[in-house]
Amino acid sequence: MLKKSTTSLILALLVITITSTSILPSYATNSISQAKSSKQLDDYFTDVTALSPSFGGMFLANGALNIYLKNPSEKAKAVDAITAVFGRERIPAGGVQVLKGDYDFHQLKEWYNRIGSVFNIHGVVYTDIDERANRLTVGVENQAAAEAAQQQLATQRIPSAAVNIIATEGIVPLVTLQDRVRPIQGGLQIQFSNFLCSISFNGIRSGTAGFLTASHCTDIQGGVESTQYYQPLTAGGNFIGTEIADPVYTKAKCQGAGIHGNKVCRYSDSSFEQLASGVTQDLGSIEKTDSVNTGSLNIAGSFRITSEGPSVVGQTVNKVGRTTGWTQGVVTNTCVNTGVSGSKIVQLCQDFVSANVGPGDSGSDVFSITSGNDVQLRGVLWGGNGAGTQFVYSPIANVERSDELGLISTCAAGFSC
Repeated sequence: MLKKSTTSLILALLVITITSTSILPSYATNSISQAKSSKQLDDYFTDVTALSPSFGGMFLANGALNIYLKNPSEKAKAVDAITAVFGRERIPAGGVQVLKGDYDFHQLKEWYNRIGSVFNIHGVVYTDIDERANRLTVGVENQAAAEAAQQQLATQRIPSAAVNIIATEGIVPLVTLQDRVRPIQGGLQIQFSNFLCSISFNGIRSGTAGFLTASHCTDIQGGVESTQYYQPLTAGGNFIGTEIADPVYTKAKCQGAGIHGNKVCRYSDSSFEQLASGVTQDLGSIEKTDSVNTGSLNIAGSFRITSEGPSVVGQTVNKVGRTTGWTQGVVTNTCVNTGVSGSKIVQLCQDFVSANVGPGDSGSDVFSITSGNDVQLRGVLWGGNGAGTQFVYSPIANVERSDELGLISTCAAGFSC
């Protein structure tokens, strides 16, 4: 049976197209020299399950860490395991609330690794291990896709009770902070060809200074075409950099994630651009507007990146982008395999956030505030829904995988990440 989701998605690549006359909407480490963790949140949950086999997932709600356990009497063991894997800081002041789980995370993950074939069904939008429900989730656009997905899951011998099939809209890519600003920082408007996007954040990759934006904010998504970038618009003196890293999307990457057929995949919608000679930048800085969730584009200071890390469902994160400015909301889903509507692309293991977004915000930085203006970098925004109330981003661990952009120094001076 097709269920209604609590939020309806139609994620668009947040890019703005420019015509001649108008603009149309369209675990931190101690040192960069050390190996950064490329683990996704599901990998950390697997580590917790190895120490506490009853563990079925966790999320934040009402100031407490809610954890699913098949055997609720094993709370102390589960808390010790979570602390060992995530650190004591992951236990909030509100403590831990135990929920009776039907499935442990190891079982959910084993089933999840077998459901990738549903992406060959027209109308399937995404798949997820839903931490809030202790279930798998398949998002579909219509009843026909729901019925086909149910049949496919049955052939894989996955219990129907373990999967929620919900109605959602198709996910498509989304393509002041709009003024000329030097040194460049995360959140500013950039132009390439006839399109507008946002700078994610500055970085140093293999000794080369530059900045990141979304892969679809290049002339061709996936693959290097030496796309040229300007800030804020193409004009004399505004050239700021050239695309030098943007891995191609491949079927092999899909197959490695259990998705077979004609789809092509990557773990991040991100690219790296080499800084042009003579252009100044502030490493570890993100523009801060004068208010949050108001649409203001007036710059009133900067955020400082001091670490990198993953998100947990229920946490509050932020983004700064050229269209909707500084917005803030709650992480609703993590590590979601996300099909891009109207294309062959599946973005693997992406995070969903309930927060305002708009065309041109593609490439925006995503971060959590740790103290004052200090922030932990979470990833690169690339999509949002048609209503402008939900965005999707590629987690920073995905961006820095060896088969993506690789290690990138992103922290401000005095910090290592």
